[in-house]
Amino acid sequence: MKAPNPTKEGRGVIGKNLLDQECQRFKREYQAHFLNGETKPKNIGEPFLLRNASPKAGILLVHGLMAAPEEVRQWAQFLYSKGYTVHVPRLAGHGTSPIDLSTRHYGEWIESVDRGIDILKTCCKRMVIGGFSTGAGLALYQAIQNPTAFDGVISISAPLKFKGVSTKFVKILHAWNQVAIQLGMARLAKRYAPNHPDNPQINYHHCPIQGIVEVKALMKKVYDSLSTLKIPSLIIQGKNDPKVDGQSGLKIFQRINRMDSHYREIDFHLHGIIRGPIAKEVFQEVETFLNTLYPEYPKALATH
Repeated sequence: MKAPNPTKEGRGVIGKNLLDQECQRFKREYQAHFLNGETKPKNIGEPFLLRNASPKAGILLVHGLMAAPEEVRQWAQFLYSKGYTVHVPRLAGHGTSPIDLSTRHYGEWIESVDRGIDILKTCCKRMVIGGFSTGAGLALYQAIQNPTAFDGVISISAPLKFKGVSTKFVKILHAWNQVAIQLGMARLAKRYAPNHPDNPQINYHHCPIQGIVEVKALMKKVYDSLSTLKIPSLIIQGKNDPKVDGQSGLKIFQRINRMDSHYREIDFHLHGIIRGPIAKEVFQEVETFLNTLYPEYPKALATH
């Protein structure tokens, strides 16, 4: 016998329960991994949902490496102001401490996004997924693996290739760390590298070497499968990004090779282009793309 389809109110209750579970998960991990001088206030790392009463679509936004949901709040609030319902999940190992992050694998980040999708499904029939930096890689992964779940995907500054010589030796360093630990010489391992974030009030100040290894593995998996992407996409790249190679976005776009894929460059000198004044230019590109997915939506907003 087929299970009855939950009512709108029932789905709302399910969504609230799922979000509550994620918030409780965060509180437990926050307490377990709190690190004085590195862990940020709880409001920085807590997942959140901005729910419109009658949204045309829902948008899932995924934050980047060493960041937290607060990183994409300005983006989320912009979309919410346009009538969308927006959910921002917290990736495993984030919003707590670098020590926590150093034990995580990208499969756990995928699971974090999966749970976020389940939450958004309870209040929106149609969805778009987007992300910034590592979050963009995770958004592309989801769009490739679950094309029927989304109307489109937005990738901003996905780290297909990092800048800086040091990142080229991450795998070697990671291998050395493992050997050192196995030989009982953990004190000789270099598990973290200094991080100089654009948003120090949000991001960790120390980057786990393990984290970079996981991002590289994720992006290789994504790049190898990009040609199978079946939904519209918007690829945005910072032209003078000091952390991600400026050719990353273009290479992703060319690999997708679809008529409904769009590529835009933002001329800015920092990696973080989704916060502050520069974000307005980025969000305008996002809005234009969403209008192509939901051409009837701008008219509806006039009476929202």
